[in-house]
Amino acid sequence: MVTDQSTPLTGRPRVAILFGGRSSEHAVSCVTAAGVMGAIDKNKYEVIPIGIAKSGQWVLASGDTSDWSLTSAALPEVAPSGRTVTLAEVGGEHQLIVTEPNAVPQELGSVDVVFPLLHGPWGEDGTIQGLLELSDTRYVGAGVLASAVGMDKHFMKVVFESAGLSVGPYVAVTDREWTTDAEAVRKRVDKLGYPVFVKPARAGSSMGISKVDSMEGLDAAIEEARRHDLKLVIEAGIVGREIECAVLQGRGTDAPRTSMPGEIAVATGERQFYDFAAKYVEDGAAALSCPADMPDEAIARVRELAAVAFDAVGAEGLSRVDFFYTPAGELIINEINTMPGFTPKSMYPQMWAASGLAYGDLIDELIHLALTRKTGLR
Repeated sequence: MVTDQSTPLTGRPRVAILFGGRSSEHAVSCVTAAGVMGAIDKNKYEVIPIGIAKSGQWVLASGDTSDWSLTSAALPEVAPSGRTVTLAEVGGEHQLIVTEPNAVPQELGSVDVVFPLLHGPWGEDGTIQGLLELSDTRYVGAGVLASAVGMDKHFMKVVFESAGLSVGPYVAVTDREWTTDAEAVRKRVDKLGYPVFVKPARAGSSMGISKVDSMEGLDAAIEEARRHDLKLVIEAGIVGREIECAVLQGRGTDAPRTSMPGEIAVATGERQFYDFAAKYVEDGAAALSCPADMPDEAIARVRELAAVAFDAVGAEGLSRVDFFYTPAGELIINEINTMPGFTPKSMYPQMWAASGLAYGDLIDELIHLALTRKTGLR
């Protein structure tokens, strides 16, 4: 049943915030949810927090943001429960149903939109989007294909190249290739030159990523990445500044909107790149400059290419697009993130704040976009 798009919503829209999940980015998702729950206008929206335990179980979660904070000593985690939440269509509405053993199922009412704040596999990769599409439920963010392409760093690069974007040298490594002929993989990587960055193909937030300066460290880095994903992408190191741009879907048929580009400066020390701790744990480990210190024409070019990348994968809602800006002035695209970190200190909302769109207003705009777009094929 496709929802009638012309039917106006009455009362406060009910927003189910979905977070946690089965991936290694479970804790990041919890922190992201805390940020959104703390900033969403509760006079305008009725918020229903739904956590997904690492087992995959959906549970009613606490709305207390302090329960989902991240510190260097503890990672937040959604705990399993004897009561399971499911999303079902009942009487033409998308209802949340709570079930538990030896009890009558409890209906919690309809849901107008789902905000899936899930990072990594089983959430950001098109799987949860497919579930929501099957139930004709509106949701924030990219659809099935865009989410899947944006999650897989290999196929992402293939799509970018087909759209005419400049992509750095890389090799993709499957589980079969590594387990049956590791030496052939080493030779392919050796042709890239060192240093290289070894990455799980379908993980984010710097999970499992290693910088490798010589062949001696390659095998260990590959095995570390394989703990997160058996498919890998190994990229040649690029000399250049890391520049990022936030993209927001336009309203109606309008073109995507882009923020001013930003640049992260990582504090000196042992850290060699913008890793998990710098992103989420350590205060003062990194600082954002927005707009980035670049010529006006380079800023305009970043924004133009970010919109091209957004459209190339068919993204909706939001995305963050990352580039390398070389000393020669070339812009090489690194990746697109269709559900970027969304805590108040994350790059995406910070870039929009620096461009004139505050965190709470950004959340409101994303929900508006989700509520007004069609369900089904579009």
